[in-house]
Amino acid sequence: MEHLPSPIFRQISRIAQQQGVRAFVIGGYVRDFFLQRPSTDIDVVVEGSGIALAEALAKELHTGVSVFKSFGTAMLRHGEVEVEFVGARKESYRASSRKPIVENGTLADDQLRRDFTVNAMAFSLNAEDYGALVDPFGGVQDLHDRRLRTPLAPDATYSDDPLRMMRAVRFAAQLGFAIDGSSKEAIRRNRRRIAGEVVSTERITDELNKIMACTRPSAGFFLLDELELLELILPHIYQLKGVETVGKQQHKDNFLHTLQVLDNVAQKSDNLWLRWAALLHDVAKPQTKRYEPGHGWTFHGHEFLGAKMTPQIFQELRLPLNEKMKYVQKLVGLHLRPIVLSQEEVTDSAVRRLLFDAGDDVDDLMLLCEADITSKNENTVKRHLQNFALVRQKLKEIEEKDRVRNFQPPISGELIMSTYHLPPCRQVGIIKEAIKEAILDGIIHNDYDEAYRYMQEKARELGYA
Repeated sequence: MEHLPSPIFRQISRIAQQQGVRAFVIGGYVRDFFLQRPSTDIDVVVEGSGIALAEALAKELHTGVSVFKSFGTAMLRHGEVEVEFVGARKESYRASSRKPIVENGTLADDQLRRDFTVNAMAFSLNAEDYGALVDPFGGVQDLHDRRLRTPLAPDATYSDDPLRMMRAVRFAAQLGFAIDGSSKEAIRRNRRRIAGEVVSTERITDELNKIMACTRPSAGFFLLDELELLELILPHIYQLKGVETVGKQQHKDNFLHTLQVLDNVAQKSDNLWLRWAALLHDVAKPQTKRYEPGHGWTFHGHEFLGAKMTPQIFQELRLPLNEKMKYVQKLVGLHLRPIVLSQEEVTDSAVRRLLFDAGDDVDDLMLLCEADITSKNENTVKRHLQNFALVRQKLKEIEEKDRVRNFQPPISGELIMSTYHLPPCRQVGIIKEAIKEAILDGIIHNDYDEAYRYMQEKARELGYA
């Protein structure tokens, strides 16, 4: 059958029959078949033990299986295909407790617990009706209508698992679907549960990253704002909203501008962390906004404060605090430098310093700066892009000539100490820094002999023979 082409489906069917259980492919694989999207992630729900079926299949395929007993699931990988098995479950409640009792159930019970109708569809893997579609909530019609609805009453769906609010936004942004009106109202009513202890920050951020990875990430952020979730999970981005006016002078809406920059970057790069740099590049504008009579609105120093805020924001969102954060922090802090160069006469010294500070990330920095041009005036955009082209050319010429990117001064601190019989001290740092600055200013070339002579000159100035 065209919707179950992999031999692994027949193997699952045969083993399920041997074990006397019923099995179904459910969720994303079925949805993506109807949307004609490739899918290698397969979810199988079993009316019985999903773990036992997974272990039997793994033995037959001579592959490993990961068992997560606390969740009653098992996962195995075969080639490029990843299959997750779970036993069908149903939930009931005692009158004295809101906490559900999870028991073994049927496919129908499991489908009722799914987040959206388009994710509740299943294909049978059973011999008597192999390949048949089981669609009790009209998921196929909702796919046709490009609509997200919940199998249960929306309040029950979003209150029981508040992460589904984020999933609704993510699926809407990924698939270009609309969220059903009753779902939107329910999300707003239950939105505060997403900020409590019900959902971990890591799970929320995982959904945020998936929104960031969309073709047009802004669609997800506009929805987060519409559903009153943005203020709860990304307050720093929420604070970018709005326009303030003094007399006839007003600044642009930095929220709208930021999302345009994010979309512009997304058109050029799949780099998740470059997209985060785009989202955060103006994050400090609310704190640095000032009105100067006779000049207008200013945001002096927002790039430096934004770079200082980046580690805190990453920590709050449980994003990695490693080189990925440092990469975002660097781009946020440097994002105005190429813009300044494009508006002034480009000096070799300024280009060398940009190359030195940006290092291997200079090309991503230039992409971010080009994305930062969001004027509606085509002539303005064209002029800025032409200027950036000149900056790019100058970067290339200086790099080829001076080899400045990621350079280390040819004179080390150890050489300075051994030459002048000095212990580690302030004077060693002064000489080493002077050599680096001389190379960046073009006073000397990035060359050992020139740097050595310059070291001798600076040492004499400090009183060393």
